[in-house]
Amino acid sequence: MTLDWPRILDLLAQHVQLSFAALGLALVIALPLAIWSARNRTVAGVTLGFASLIQTIPALALLALFFPLLLALSAIFGDAISPLGFLPSLLALTLYALLPILRNAVTGLRSVDPAMVEAADGVGMTPLQKLWLVEAPLASPTIMAGVRTAAVWTIGAATLSTTVGQPSLGDLIFAGLQTQNWSLVLAGCLVAAGLAISVDLLLGLIESGIRWRKHRRMWWAGIALAVGLGAALWPPAQTDRPVVTIGAKRFSEQYVLARLIGQRLEAAGYAVRYREGLGSAVVFRALASDEVQVYVDYAGTIWTNEMQRQDPEPRADMIAEITRWTKAEHGVQLIGTLGFENTYAFAVRPDDARRLNLRTLDDVVRVAPEFVFGTDVEFLERPEWQMVQAAYPLRFKSRRAFEPTFMYRALSLGEADIISAFSSDGRIAANGFVVLEDPKGAIPSYDAILMVSRSAARDARLVEALEPLIGAIPVEKMREANYRVDRDDDKQSPADSAQWLDNAIFNQPSSSKLPGN
Repeated sequence: MTLDWPRILDLLAQHVQLSFAALGLALVIALPLAIWSARNRTVAGVTLGFASLIQTIPALALLALFFPLLLALSAIFGDAISPLGFLPSLLALTLYALLPILRNAVTGLRSVDPAMVEAADGVGMTPLQKLWLVEAPLASPTIMAGVRTAAVWTIGAATLSTTVGQPSLGDLIFAGLQTQNWSLVLAGCLVAAGLAISVDLLLGLIESGIRWRKHRRMWWAGIALAVGLGAALWPPAQTDRPVVTIGAKRFSEQYVLARLIGQRLEAAGYAVRYREGLGSAVVFRALASDEVQVYVDYAGTIWTNEMQRQDPEPRADMIAEITRWTKAEHGVQLIGTLGFENTYAFAVRPDDARRLNLRTLDDVVRVAPEFVFGTDVEFLERPEWQMVQAAYPLRFKSRRAFEPTFMYRALSLGEADIISAFSSDGRIAANGFVVLEDPKGAIPSYDAILMVSRSAARDARLVEALEPLIGAIPVEKMREANYRVDRDDDKQSPADSAQWLDNAIFNQPSSSKLPGN
């Protein structure tokens, strides 16, 4: 599969903007605090302790923590504060960059030879002159070493901003992991590493220029950094077509459906961009705040996660209630269902199903103490799992969370004995896994539903372009489209699979290529 270099360059530019903004803000905060801390040990204990505490929090968790905080603030201040995208990413990365800058600056300022400070006092320098002309130049190599460390950390951690809706090189990495497109993963990693190394080398030139009074070296390195930042800030080519942002979660089906929607909108005269790799709560909030204009979700997810309902109703009633609630509470319009369901489906290996006579979740109850339960990273925290536990007293030997791509492989390799699979995933049939029945109806229906934001709902041409998708995708076609992306050999990109799906449902029939069908 060929790489989409225009997209990679666009993501690189947004990665640079975010990383440099966070590093710049961290410098503005850390350097004054370092000066104060160098002169007051009590202040140093507080500031360094806080910065060290921040470093103990994983970067992904720090990003996630800003979402509810900014969501609460946005309820007070309105659209001026967004809980998604650039702002939470900027704040989290800034906090993450504080420690190396602060610690090195304090160490550098405290390490200045006292004789030099006394000499400055002796010639009558003011505190500001002493700092600017004596202490800062002598401490600058140590300070720059901290800045270099912070820059590398920030550029690396910025790849995680994808999870809160901020485009970055992490988009390539997350998409590649989920679709097992290792060229995408490699491209994202290499470009991010190349950016970090380049910035570190340029900052190293500035550091050595300060240390050895090589002013020309400092100027050239500074110019190179400025040119790189200027290129990243250069506005993209303008288009006379309206731009639509399409959201997608972190699994193959979502990538395929996003490309299917995008291709139809492009054919209708729209320019499209993608926000992929988002969590369930994040993508719905992005739609409600109009940062994303269209995406596909699932009835059960909206019912349980957003509406906080745990009382499954008949499918038609559930869809009608979701339609009413999303429009009344968030201005989101549900265009309709796509024609297939992607529900949670508990699956086991066929030999275990035969050997242990496993047909339903009731049967699993007796063997659960010997089973390792594999799930996606969200399931154990979702209301659906609580509903399943209420209906079936499942007590597993242990539970392990995987990214969806690796969950199926874990079941095949014996790393898990039962998984919370997805019913429209082609890898179920391809591996011959047995899906267990849910006789008590603990899990609600998960019809795929196409939703648009408030502004998109007012665009009749956009809605008209998407309406042919309603009720048009049978689950067999969706499974095959998913498997075309997920299979190990002759793998297709989500865009190619989406084009195949479009042809399969609108133009000509296609025989299934799923093993076992």
